[in-house]
Amino acid sequence: MIDGVVFDLDGLLLDSEQVWDAAREELARERGGHWHDRAQRDMMGMSSQEWSRYMHDVVGLRDPPEEISAEVVRRLEHLYREHLPVIPGAREAVERLAERWPLALASSSNRELIDLALELMGIAHLFQATVSSEEVGRGKPAPDVYLEAARRLDVDPTRAAAIEDSQNGIRAAKAAGMRVIAIPNEHFPPDEEALAQADVVLNSLAELTAEAVQPR
Repeated sequence: MIDGVVFDLDGLLLDSEQVWDAAREELARERGGHWHDRAQRDMMGMSSQEWSRYMHDVVGLRDPPEEISAEVVRRLEHLYREHLPVIPGAREAVERLAERWPLALASSSNRELIDLALELMGIAHLFQATVSSEEVGRGKPAPDVYLEAARRLDVDPTRAAAIEDSQNGIRAAKAAGMRVIAIPNEHFPPDEEALAQADVVLNSLAELTAEAVQPR
């Protein structure tokens, strides 16, 4: 039985992974960093503390990690207010599942961006809890953000379902003991090993129904 559902945000409800990637790459090139092809995939799922430290230590930005994080957030806030990259069917999928279960959100995004995105989408009121990985010890693929989301929902993690798009997200939710519904990100699809850990794989949010989460 499923008692609650936890959504991811970036790459699932928002077509934003490449927006994050572009903002961080632009900042790195502006400030003398050494951007490389693996940087985006390395940082997927990291908390803001983790990826800003990566930008400092690996990409080579001289700015302190907290300043790197704040500048990237400032740029994304501006972009979101100009045009929020909502994935088709995102609001409808959230509304469908909210009719059946209490919802939470477990995201690697900074708190400011989570709150702004849900407000702009008009779905903030549908989530009983939202968690940023900056509020827990470790980012994805560690299970911390999912365990905290279940705790805030007052739901046993083994009786929760997670909706994810990325390999680190799938691994995080599975490590938390949740039923995992994967909707692979078309720009940065999870590898076969991660996808094999999902309990259900869907092609799009249009297929995300109550029966996909909990078959009769």
